[in-house]
Amino acid sequence: MKVLFLGNAASIHTVRWVNALVEKNHEVHLVFKHDDNPKDNLISKKVILHQLRFSGTKGYFINVPEMKKLFKQLKPDIVNAHYASGYGTLARLSQLYPLVLSVWGSDVYDFPYQSKFRMNLVKKNLLYSNAIASTSYCMADQVRKLINPEKREIFVTPFGVDVNKFCPSNKVNHSNKINIGNIKTLAPKYGIDDFIKSIRILVDDLIVKDLKEIAEKINVYIYGEGEQKEELIELIHNLDLENIIKLKGKIPNTEVPGVLEQLDIFCVASVLDSESFGVAAVEAMAMKKPIVATDVDGFKEVVNDGVTGYIVERKKPAALAQALEDLILDKELRLHMGEQGRLRVLKLYNWDNNVDTMTKLYEKFLINN
Repeated sequence: MKVLFLGNAASIHTVRWVNALVEKNHEVHLVFKHDDNPKDNLISKKVILHQLRFSGTKGYFINVPEMKKLFKQLKPDIVNAHYASGYGTLARLSQLYPLVLSVWGSDVYDFPYQSKFRMNLVKKNLLYSNAIASTSYCMADQVRKLINPEKREIFVTPFGVDVNKFCPSNKVNHSNKINIGNIKTLAPKYGIDDFIKSIRILVDDLIVKDLKEIAEKINVYIYGEGEQKEELIELIHNLDLENIIKLKGKIPNTEVPGVLEQLDIFCVASVLDSESFGVAAVEAMAMKKPIVATDVDGFKEVVNDGVTGYIVERKKPAALAQALEDLILDKELRLHMGEQGRLRVLKLYNWDNNVDTMTKLYEKFLINN
């Protein structure tokens, strides 16, 4: 099958999709705006790259003539555009078909509500497509709020993990430390500030309960870069947590399993429902780590509350602190939730199965059209 794939070539999500598709012996052509060129992420040499001339938001509009020409030359069997706002616009204006439009999160949760123009743009893009792919059921429901569900079928295509790469070694950790971690962009959407505040509450509560020796075992590692970095550094300083919380910077996806291996608990504190799948939590679950997560749509879907971790109210650092404390004080619970998390990932979020789901969608669509 010849697949024309439109997406940000610098995104690890795009990289994983196109690499997986070529490994399934499909011919994949990846098209991207000039400023979305590959950076840190390694794209398979089997993927054929097409960098369009223009950059920025305007690129979704003024790259149309070049895109049309490329489409006529390639004559793909299927087109898969990722992101209903940007590349969805390029696909529609370029009249690409048959089109599977993959929605990501903010493109259907946030972007449409910023103006009438943006709402109309996304609706047109969704309705132009021949099929819509969503990584989660909750995001599929959000799409149904934007368009009449009878107008376009929505398929759920989870963005899981490679369970062979994200596989715990089961080595016994002889350290007496309790390591809590988070891997996210340092931006307000991801609630890193709430996570940091929860650690202050957690430590203080343990000390009040005469559990200072346990409080002194806690280490917190936050991985990622972003616009909020300086603000978070100041917050850590003001809360006198510099000896406990370390900002470790951005790491490539290849290093994530090793980082997760060193953790005892994984905590994600996002505040917006556009966190519509929660792949970071899925990766941690695959590594047998119990999850403490906020009640945004994506986490509520992937984390089985009370079984693979805890779901708490967003923007409530005290709630995060209590859930973390429960896990810190009960090692057997941590281990049990970790085991259940791995089983859940194997059942629902095995990447190889998820890729098969997407390719079957392509095939189903082609058969029906």
